[in-house]
Amino acid sequence: MTAASGEAGSTPSGERKRAQVPIITVSSLSKTYRIPRREPGLRGAVSNLLFPRSTLLPAIQDLDFTIEAGEVVAYLGPNGAGKSTTIKLLTGILTPSAGRVEVLGLEPYSKRIENARNIGVVFGQRSQLRWDLPVIESFELHRRLYGLSASFYRDQMDLFSSTLDLGGQLGKSARSLSLGQKMLCNIALSLLHRPPIIYLDEPTIGLDIVIKEKIRDFFVHLNREHGVSIVLTSHDLEDVEKLCERVMVIDKGRILFDGGLEELRGIYGKTRIMTLELADSPRGLDGLHDVTEVDRQGNRIRVQFDGSQLSTTRLITEIAAHNEVRDVVIQEQEIGTIVRRLYQERAAAD
Repeated sequence: MTAASGEAGSTPSGERKRAQVPIITVSSLSKTYRIPRREPGLRGAVSNLLFPRSTLLPAIQDLDFTIEAGEVVAYLGPNGAGKSTTIKLLTGILTPSAGRVEVLGLEPYSKRIENARNIGVVFGQRSQLRWDLPVIESFELHRRLYGLSASFYRDQMDLFSSTLDLGGQLGKSARSLSLGQKMLCNIALSLLHRPPIIYLDEPTIGLDIVIKEKIRDFFVHLNREHGVSIVLTSHDLEDVEKLCERVMVIDKGRILFDGGLEELRGIYGKTRIMTLELADSPRGLDGLHDVTEVDRQGNRIRVQFDGSQLSTTRLITEIAAHNEVRDVVIQEQEIGTIVRRLYQERAAAD
């Protein structure tokens, strides 16, 4: 996301005083797309030309939420749920059909240049790098677009070189970089003006585990050290677990859940898996209540139980009454499993 140059861009957005009110406010927000209906064949082509028809497709419906300064929020949902539409409304790319959005007191779609100075946007499948030019040229261009001072620009480049290892990539052309290197450069480029708000749309898609960890650590650093607010959409649920404390789940254009990650686990992730290593063959398991045996291999067993009905301590005590327990491992449900269960329960209710 870039902004036109001018006097307003002389001060980096990260140097402004932070607002004492929610930095993002969404009220009764809706977006509906008009999709043309086209009939096949010659007769259909004539009909389409003379009597064009369309279908209204609601992408999001009556969304209400706020995001405070310094929050890291995961915005999750299946494909077509309305995630990207929401991000495009927050960035000012789209205009809502109804409702209102404010980002740091600005209406994004009517104040696009001002809004662009306050935000950074990283799309996992899109690049802002100039394809045939050395990477450093893209950074120099953005420095001029945002009117950054030489000292501020130098400090930012030093930060990126130390945290994202960009030093060896700046002199290369974008086309010669690997996928991971391009993503690191795009992240740095999007954050060159040090915005107080960052939107991350699938930032680690297709990357290897080393690059993913480097990106996650970098965003943790920005949030903790600089108070940067982050809105993340991702199908990689490890991104969510490593970065976010708050989760918003959207499906069919409506928010199904908005709360803490641990709250989501508590409501929809009560099932736990316990693996036990015993001294001898398991005994006395048939008398256990609220427990399902998942697997048994020699002296090792795996059982599944509802953590809201049966405490881990009590279960271990009941098993230890008939067996010598040598080792115990407790496995919580992964966040991906929890979110899928939420979808299934809401779909069944509908």
